[in-house]
Amino acid sequence: MTICIRKASRGEAARAAALAIRMWEDHTLEALTDEFRELIANQEAAVYLLYENDKPVGFAQCQLRHDYVEGTETSPVGYLEGIYVDEACRGKGYARMLLCACEGWAKEMGCIEFASDCELENEGSLAFHLSMGFEEMNRVICFAKKL
Repeated sequence: MTICIRKASRGEAARAAALAIRMWEDHTLEALTDEFRELIANQEAAVYLLYENDKPVGFAQCQLRHDYVEGTETSPVGYLEGIYVDEACRGKGYARMLLCACEGWAKEMGCIEFASDCELENEGSLAFHLSMGFEEMNRVICFAKKL
């Protein structure tokens, strides 16, 4: 079995989007593909693809955040925006590998802190983050209304 993680090229935006749509189901494949093309071209963002035997089975998206990030003291902060591994490939350490690629990129960008978030009800994501050494900083419920 051959495992390869590489920073995605613009030509691989559709591959990243095809994985991301499984996690972000409220988007369209076309919109995600366009978004990944923009992210890949952005020097303050990175998209990594994990290939198993030349088949893309996971991705991670990270970027720099210059605004305040809960629990951090510096700016910019490397931020994990999304990470996904196909269900059939879970339990092999692939998410850890993708996270390490993002953290390495953030260090190269001069960051000394790295952060992320997840939805309150996403117990799987919470467990992943805690197992990767993240510490929970806060829980929040956001409100809005039309004026």
